Amino acid sequence: MSTTVTRSRAADGAEPGTEGSDDRVVRVASVPASHVYVRHLAPIDPADRTVERLPDPDPDEPGRSAVSRWWPPAMLEPDWVDLNASFDVFHLQFGFDARSPEQLAALTGALERRERPFVYTVHDLRNPHHTDRAAHDAALDVLIPAADALITLTRGAADEIERRWNRTAEVIPHPHVVDFETMARIQAERAHSASARADSVRPFRIGVHLKSLRASVNPLPVLRALVDAVRDSPGLVLQVDGHNDVLHRDGRRYDAELADFVETAAARGLIDLRIHDYFSDEDLWRYLASLDASVLPYRFGTHSGWLEACRDLGTAVIAPDCGYYGQQGPAFIYGHSERGLDAESLIAAVAAARQAGPATPVSVAERMRQRTTIADRHRELYRSLLP
Repeated sequence: MSTTVTRSRAADGAEPGTEGSDDRVVRVASVPASHVYVRHLAPIDPADRTVERLPDPDPDEPGRSAVSRWWPPAMLEPDWVDLNASFDVFHLQFGFDARSPEQLAALTGALERRERPFVYTVHDLRNPHHTDRAAHDAALDVLIPAADALITLTRGAADEIERRWNRTAEVIPHPHVVDFETMARIQAERAHSASARADSVRPFRIGVHLKSLRASVNPLPVLRALVDAVRDSPGLVLQVDGHNDVLHRDGRRYDAELADFVETAAARGLIDLRIHDYFSDEDLWRYLASLDASVLPYRFGTHSGWLEACRDLGTAVIAPDCGYYGQQGPAFIYGHSERGLDAESLIAAVAAARQAGPATPVSVAERMRQRTTIADRHRELYRSLLP
Protein backbone atom coordinates (compact mmCIF):
# COMPACT_ATOMS: atom_id res chain seq x y z
CA MET A 1 0.00 0.00 0.00
CA SER A 2 1.08 3.61 -0.50
CA THR A 3 1.28 6.24 2.19
CA THR A 4 -1.84 7.97 0.85
CA VAL A 5 -4.85 6.07 -0.41
CA THR A 6 -8.29 6.76 -1.78
CA ARG A 7 -11.00 4.40 -0.63
CA SER A 8 -14.61 3.86 -1.55
CA ARG A 9 -17.05 4.13 1.35
CA ALA A 10 -20.30 3.35 -0.48
CA ALA A 11 -20.67 -0.15 0.94
CA ASP A 12 -20.58 0.91 4.59
CA GLY A 13 -22.81 3.96 4.79
CA ALA A 14 -22.44 7.71 5.04
CA GLU A 15 -19.55 9.72 6.40
CA PRO A 16 -19.87 11.04 9.96
CA GLY A 17 -19.12 14.51 8.57
CA THR A 18 -19.41 16.24 5.22
CA GLU A 19 -17.14 14.69 2.62
CA GLY A 20 -14.20 16.94 1.81
CA SER A 21 -14.96 19.51 4.52
CA ASP A 22 -12.18 20.69 6.84
CA ASP A 23 -14.35 20.40 9.94
CA ARG A 24 -15.72 16.90 9.51
CA VAL A 25 -15.21 14.49 12.37
CA VAL A 26 -12.74 11.68 11.75
CA ARG A 27 -13.65 8.65 13.82
CA VAL A 28 -10.56 6.65 14.74
CA ALA A 29 -10.49 3.08 16.01
CA SER A 30 -7.44 3.55 18.19
CA VAL A 31 -5.60 0.61 19.72
CA PRO A 32 -5.63 1.55 22.51
CA ALA A 33 -7.50 4.79 23.23
CA SER A 34 -6.96 5.12 26.98
CA HIS A 35 -3.14 4.85 27.11
CA VAL A 36 -1.59 8.14 28.26
CA TYR A 37 0.39 8.53 25.03
CA VAL A 38 -2.78 8.27 22.95
CA ARG A 39 -4.78 10.56 25.24
CA HIS A 40 -2.13 13.22 24.75
CA LEU A 41 -2.51 13.14 20.98
CA ALA A 42 -5.83 14.93 21.39
CA PRO A 43 -6.21 18.71 21.09
CA ILE A 44 -5.96 20.59 24.38
CA ASP A 45 -9.33 22.24 23.78
CA PRO A 46 -11.99 19.64 24.70
CA ALA A 47 -14.42 21.42 22.38
CA ASP A 48 -12.27 20.42 19.39
CA ARG A 49 -13.97 17.22 18.26
CA THR A 50 -12.53 17.03 14.74
CA VAL A 51 -10.91 13.70 15.70
CA GLU A 52 -12.95 11.29 17.78
CA ARG A 53 -11.27 8.16 19.12
CA LEU A 54 -13.56 5.26 19.80
CA PRO A 55 -13.39 4.12 23.44
CA ASP A 56 -11.58 0.87 24.14
CA PRO A 57 -14.00 -2.05 24.04
CA ASP A 58 -14.32 -4.14 27.19
CA PRO A 59 -12.07 -7.18 26.57
CA ASP A 60 -14.70 -9.44 28.13
CA GLU A 61 -17.64 -7.88 26.31
CA PRO A 62 -16.44 -6.08 23.16
CA GLY A 63 -19.82 -4.43 22.61
CA ARG A 64 -19.17 -2.21 25.64
CA SER A 65 -16.45 0.37 26.13
CA ALA A 66 -13.86 -0.39 28.79
CA VAL A 67 -13.66 1.84 31.84
CA SER A 68 -10.15 1.06 33.04
CA ARG A 69 -8.90 -2.03 31.18
CA TRP A 70 -8.04 -2.19 27.51
CA TRP A 71 -5.86 -5.29 27.22
CA PRO A 72 -6.17 -7.57 25.36
CA PRO A 73 -7.48 -5.16 22.71
CA ALA A 74 -10.75 -6.38 21.25
CA MET A 75 -10.27 -4.14 18.21
CA LEU A 76 -7.48 -6.44 17.02
CA GLU A 77 -10.04 -9.16 16.28
CA PRO A 78 -10.98 -9.35 12.59
CA ASP A 79 -14.57 -9.98 13.70
CA TRP A 80 -14.60 -6.62 15.48
CA VAL A 81 -13.44 -4.91 12.28
CA ASP A 82 -16.03 -6.78 10.21
CA LEU A 83 -18.92 -5.92 12.54
CA ASN A 84 -18.16 -2.24 13.20
CA ALA A 85 -18.92 0.36 10.56
CA SER A 86 -18.49 3.34 12.87
CA PHE A 87 -14.84 4.19 12.24
CA ASP A 88 -13.02 5.93 9.41
CA VAL A 89 -9.39 5.10 10.25
CA PHE A 90 -7.76 2.28 12.21
CA HIS A 91 -4.70 3.39 14.20
CA LEU A 92 -2.52 0.83 15.95
CA GLN A 93 -0.17 1.94 18.72
CA PHE A 94 0.38 -0.84 21.28
CA GLY A 95 -1.08 -4.10 22.50
CA PHE A 96 -0.31 -6.67 19.79
CA ASP A 97 2.52 -8.50 21.63
CA ALA A 98 0.50 -11.69 22.02
CA ARG A 99 -0.65 -11.78 18.38
CA SER A 100 0.95 -14.11 15.87
CA PRO A 101 1.91 -12.85 12.40
CA GLU A 102 -1.01 -14.86 11.02
CA GLN A 103 -3.44 -13.12 13.37
CA LEU A 104 -2.05 -9.72 12.45
CA ALA A 105 -2.35 -10.57 8.77
CA ALA A 106 -5.98 -11.50 9.38
CA LEU A 107 -6.51 -8.08 11.00
CA THR A 108 -4.93 -6.16 8.12
CA GLY A 109 -6.88 -8.32 5.69
CA ALA A 110 -10.14 -7.38 7.42
CA LEU A 111 -9.24 -3.69 7.19
CA GLU A 112 -8.46 -4.13 3.51
CA ARG A 113 -11.85 -5.78 2.91
CA ARG A 114 -13.62 -3.00 4.76
CA GLU A 115 -11.58 -0.39 2.88
CA ARG A 116 -10.51 1.31 6.07
CA PRO A 117 -7.11 3.07 6.13
CA PHE A 118 -4.59 1.53 8.51
CA VAL A 119 -2.13 3.77 10.40
CA TYR A 120 0.62 2.27 12.52
CA THR A 121 2.82 4.21 14.94
CA VAL A 122 6.09 2.32 15.26
CA HIS A 123 6.99 2.83 18.90
CA ASP A 124 9.18 -0.26 19.20
CA LEU A 125 11.58 -1.58 16.62
CA ARG A 126 12.95 -3.86 19.34
CA ASN A 127 10.31 -5.04 21.80
CA PRO A 128 11.46 -4.33 25.40
CA HIS A 129 9.48 -7.31 26.70
CA HIS A 130 11.02 -9.94 24.40
CA THR A 131 14.45 -11.47 25.01
CA ASP A 132 14.45 -12.83 21.46
CA ARG A 133 13.67 -10.26 18.79
CA ALA A 134 12.36 -12.74 16.24
CA ALA A 135 8.67 -12.59 17.24
CA HIS A 136 8.50 -8.79 17.12
CA ASP A 137 10.41 -8.66 13.85
CA ALA A 138 7.89 -11.08 12.35
CA ALA A 139 5.02 -8.87 13.54
CA LEU A 140 6.65 -5.78 12.04
CA ASP A 141 7.11 -7.65 8.77
CA VAL A 142 3.31 -7.87 8.59
CA LEU A 143 2.31 -4.49 9.98
CA ILE A 144 4.75 -2.10 8.35
CA PRO A 145 4.21 -3.22 4.72
CA ALA A 146 0.44 -3.34 5.27
CA ALA A 147 0.09 0.17 6.73
CA ASP A 148 -1.31 2.98 4.61
CA ALA A 149 0.68 5.44 6.73
CA LEU A 150 3.45 5.07 9.28
CA ILE A 151 4.42 7.30 12.18
CA THR A 152 7.43 7.03 14.45
CA LEU A 153 8.98 9.24 17.12
CA THR A 154 12.56 9.91 16.01
CA ARG A 155 14.52 10.42 12.83
CA GLY A 156 16.75 7.44 13.63
CA ALA A 157 13.75 5.12 13.88
CA ALA A 158 12.37 6.49 10.60
CA ASP A 159 15.72 5.85 8.90
CA GLU A 160 15.76 2.28 10.21
CA ILE A 161 12.23 1.71 8.91
CA GLU A 162 13.23 2.99 5.48
CA ARG A 163 16.36 0.85 5.50
CA ARG A 164 14.61 -2.35 6.56
CA TRP A 165 11.24 -2.08 4.78
CA ASN A 166 11.70 0.68 2.20
CA ARG A 167 8.82 2.60 3.80
CA THR A 168 8.65 6.24 4.81
CA ALA A 169 7.46 7.03 8.32
CA GLU A 170 6.39 10.50 9.38
CA VAL A 171 8.33 11.63 12.45
CA ILE A 172 6.02 13.06 15.11
CA PRO A 173 7.66 13.48 18.52
CA HIS A 174 6.41 11.99 21.79
CA PRO A 175 3.96 14.29 23.61
CA HIS A 176 4.14 15.14 27.29
CA VAL A 177 3.45 12.32 29.76
CA VAL A 178 2.71 14.23 32.97
CA ASP A 179 -0.54 16.22 32.96
CA PHE A 180 -0.12 19.98 32.65
CA GLU A 181 -1.42 20.86 36.11
CA THR A 182 0.94 18.43 37.86
CA MET A 183 3.80 19.45 35.60
CA ALA A 184 3.35 23.13 36.46
CA ARG A 185 3.07 22.43 40.18
CA ILE A 186 6.15 20.22 40.40
CA GLN A 187 8.24 22.48 38.19
CA ALA A 188 7.36 25.44 40.44
CA GLU A 189 8.13 23.45 43.58
CA ARG A 190 11.52 22.37 42.23
CA ALA A 191 12.41 25.93 41.21
CA HIS A 192 11.47 27.25 44.65
CA SER A 193 13.42 24.48 46.38
CA ALA A 194 16.50 25.12 44.23
CA SER A 195 16.35 28.84 45.01
CA ALA A 196 15.99 28.21 48.74
CA ARG A 197 19.09 26.03 48.87
CA ALA A 198 21.20 27.92 46.35
CA ASP A 199 24.02 28.48 48.81
CA SER A 200 23.92 25.04 50.41
CA VAL A 201 25.76 21.88 49.47
CA ARG A 202 23.49 18.94 48.81
CA PRO A 203 24.00 15.41 47.53
CA PHE A 204 23.47 14.63 43.85
CA ARG A 205 20.84 11.89 43.79
CA ILE A 206 20.69 9.45 40.89
CA GLY A 207 18.01 6.79 40.65
CA VAL A 208 17.65 3.38 39.08
CA HIS A 209 14.15 1.96 39.07
CA LEU A 210 14.06 -1.77 38.46
CA LYS A 211 10.30 -1.80 37.79
CA SER A 212 9.42 -5.44 37.15
CA LEU A 213 12.52 -6.39 35.19
CA ARG A 214 11.48 -6.23 31.58
CA ALA A 215 13.63 -8.36 29.29
CA SER A 216 15.36 -5.16 28.18
CA VAL A 217 16.51 -4.30 31.71
CA ASN A 218 19.99 -5.50 32.61
CA PRO A 219 20.42 -4.04 36.10
CA LEU A 220 23.32 -5.85 37.75
CA PRO A 221 26.20 -4.54 35.58
CA VAL A 222 24.70 -1.06 35.74
CA LEU A 223 24.28 -1.20 39.53
CA ARG A 224 27.79 -2.56 40.06
CA ALA A 225 29.28 0.31 38.06
CA LEU A 226 27.14 2.88 39.85
CA VAL A 227 28.05 1.50 43.28
CA ASP A 228 31.72 1.91 42.34
CA ALA A 229 30.99 5.50 41.29
CA VAL A 230 29.24 6.24 44.58
CA ARG A 231 32.10 4.72 46.56
CA ASP A 232 34.58 7.00 44.78
CA SER A 233 32.45 10.18 44.67
CA PRO A 234 31.51 11.89 47.94
CA GLY A 235 28.16 13.63 47.71
CA LEU A 236 26.76 11.17 45.18
CA VAL A 237 23.72 9.17 46.32
CA LEU A 238 22.39 6.14 44.45
CA GLN A 239 18.71 5.39 45.08
CA VAL A 240 17.51 1.99 43.91
CA ASP A 241 13.78 1.32 43.74
CA GLY A 242 12.35 -2.12 43.06
CA HIS A 243 9.02 -3.82 43.18
CA ASN A 244 8.09 -6.41 45.78
CA ASP A 245 7.53 -9.04 43.10
CA VAL A 246 11.24 -8.86 42.14
CA LEU A 247 13.03 -8.26 45.44
CA HIS A 248 10.92 -10.18 47.98
CA ARG A 249 11.47 -13.93 48.30
CA ASP A 250 7.80 -14.69 47.80
CA GLY A 251 7.54 -12.38 44.77
CA ARG A 252 6.30 -13.78 41.49
CA ARG A 253 9.45 -12.61 39.64
CA TYR A 254 11.92 -12.89 42.51
CA ASP A 255 15.54 -12.48 41.37
CA ALA A 256 17.77 -13.93 44.08
CA GLU A 257 21.08 -12.63 42.68
CA LEU A 258 19.76 -9.11 42.23
CA ALA A 259 18.05 -9.08 45.64
CA ASP A 260 21.23 -10.27 47.35
CA PHE A 261 23.31 -7.60 45.63
CA VAL A 262 21.06 -4.64 46.49
CA GLU A 263 20.47 -5.83 50.06
CA THR A 264 24.22 -6.20 50.63
CA ALA A 265 24.96 -2.80 49.08
CA ALA A 266 22.24 -1.19 51.19
CA ALA A 267 23.61 -2.80 54.37
CA ARG A 268 27.01 -1.29 53.55
CA GLY A 269 25.49 2.15 53.07
CA LEU A 270 26.28 2.25 49.35
CA ILE A 271 22.71 2.59 48.09
CA ASP A 272 19.41 3.97 49.32
CA LEU A 273 17.22 0.90 48.73
CA ARG A 274 13.45 1.27 48.53
CA ILE A 275 11.21 -1.75 47.92
CA HIS A 276 7.52 -1.17 47.29
CA ASP A 277 4.57 -2.03 45.08
CA TYR A 278 3.77 -0.17 41.88
CA PHE A 279 3.64 3.61 42.18
CA SER A 280 0.45 5.48 41.49
CA ASP A 281 0.90 8.20 38.86
CA GLU A 282 1.21 10.87 41.54
CA ASP A 283 3.76 8.77 43.47
CA LEU A 284 5.73 8.17 40.28
CA TRP A 285 5.90 11.87 39.46
CA ARG A 286 7.00 12.65 43.01
CA TYR A 287 9.65 9.94 42.82
CA LEU A 288 11.08 11.22 39.54
CA ALA A 289 11.04 14.81 40.80
CA SER A 290 13.03 13.76 43.87
CA LEU A 291 15.94 12.69 41.65
CA ASP A 292 18.60 14.81 40.02
CA ALA A 293 19.07 12.15 37.34
CA SER A 294 17.35 8.91 36.34
CA VAL A 295 19.42 6.12 34.82
CA LEU A 296 17.70 3.99 32.16
CA PRO A 297 19.31 0.53 32.56
CA TYR A 298 18.17 -0.79 29.18
CA ARG A 299 20.28 -3.03 26.97
CA PHE A 300 17.86 -2.77 24.03
CA GLY A 301 14.73 -0.87 23.08
CA THR A 302 13.67 2.03 20.91
CA HIS A 303 11.85 4.90 22.65
CA SER A 304 10.84 5.74 26.22
CA GLY A 305 7.85 7.35 27.89
CA TRP A 306 9.84 7.35 31.15
CA LEU A 307 12.37 9.66 29.50
CA GLU A 308 9.59 12.06 28.50
CA ALA A 309 8.19 12.13 32.03
CA CYS A 310 11.66 13.10 33.29
CA ARG A 311 11.75 15.94 30.76
CA ASP A 312 8.34 17.12 31.97
CA LEU A 313 9.55 17.29 35.57
CA GLY A 314 13.11 18.56 35.23
CA THR A 315 14.99 15.33 35.97
CA ALA A 316 18.11 14.66 33.93
CA VAL A 317 18.20 11.41 31.95
CA ILE A 318 21.19 9.08 31.67
CA ALA A 319 20.32 6.82 28.74
CA PRO A 320 21.98 3.97 26.86
CA ASP A 321 23.20 4.34 23.30
CA CYS A 322 21.03 1.47 22.07
CA GLY A 323 17.74 2.42 20.43
CA TYR A 324 16.94 6.09 19.84
CA TYR A 325 16.60 7.44 23.37
CA GLY A 326 19.21 10.12 22.72
CA GLN A 327 17.14 11.49 19.83
CA GLN A 328 13.99 12.00 21.89
CA GLY A 329 15.47 14.82 23.93
CA PRO A 330 18.55 15.91 25.89
CA ALA A 331 20.22 12.98 27.66
CA PHE A 332 23.62 11.93 28.94
CA ILE A 333 24.50 8.87 26.87
CA TYR A 334 26.47 5.81 27.93
CA GLY A 335 27.36 2.59 26.17
CA HIS A 336 24.96 -0.27 26.85
CA SER A 337 23.57 -2.88 24.49
CA GLU A 338 23.09 -6.62 24.21
CA ARG A 339 26.85 -6.82 23.70
CA GLY A 340 27.39 -5.51 27.22
CA LEU A 341 27.94 -2.41 29.34
CA ASP A 342 30.67 0.18 28.93
CA ALA A 343 31.05 0.92 32.64
CA GLU A 344 33.50 3.77 32.13
CA SER A 345 31.07 5.60 29.86
CA LEU A 346 28.30 5.19 32.45
CA ILE A 347 30.46 6.68 35.20
CA ALA A 348 31.43 9.50 32.83
CA ALA A 349 27.75 10.17 32.01
CA VAL A 350 26.93 10.40 35.73
CA ALA A 351 29.82 12.83 36.23
CA ALA A 352 28.69 14.92 33.26
CA ALA A 353 25.12 15.08 34.57
CA ARG A 354 26.40 16.15 37.97
CA GLN A 355 28.70 18.77 36.46
CA ALA A 356 25.87 20.17 34.31
CA GLY A 357 23.77 21.03 37.36
CA PRO A 358 19.96 20.98 37.58
CA ALA A 359 18.21 19.92 34.39
CA THR A 360 15.87 22.40 32.75
CA PRO A 361 12.38 20.93 32.26
CA VAL A 362 10.42 21.42 29.09
CA SER A 363 8.14 24.31 30.00
CA VAL A 364 4.40 23.76 30.23
CA ALA A 365 3.92 26.38 27.52
CA GLU A 366 6.28 24.50 25.19
CA ARG A 367 4.59 21.17 25.89
CA MET A 368 1.22 22.76 25.14
CA ARG A 369 2.50 24.15 21.84
CA GLN A 370 4.00 20.78 20.99
CA ARG A 371 0.76 18.95 21.78
CA THR A 372 -1.22 21.30 19.56
CA THR A 373 1.18 20.60 16.70
CA ILE A 374 1.04 16.85 17.32
CA ALA A 375 -2.77 16.87 17.34
CA ASP A 376 -2.85 18.90 14.12
CA ARG A 377 -0.42 16.57 12.35
CA HIS A 378 -2.44 13.49 13.31
CA ARG A 379 -5.66 15.10 12.11
CA GLU A 380 -4.05 16.10 8.81
CA LEU A 381 -2.68 12.60 8.30
CA TYR A 382 -6.04 10.96 8.98
CA ARG A 383 -7.81 13.31 6.58
CA SER A 384 -5.24 12.66 3.87
CA LEU A 385 -6.25 8.99 3.90
CA LEU A 386 -9.98 9.62 3.46
CA PRO A 387 -11.78 9.97 0.14
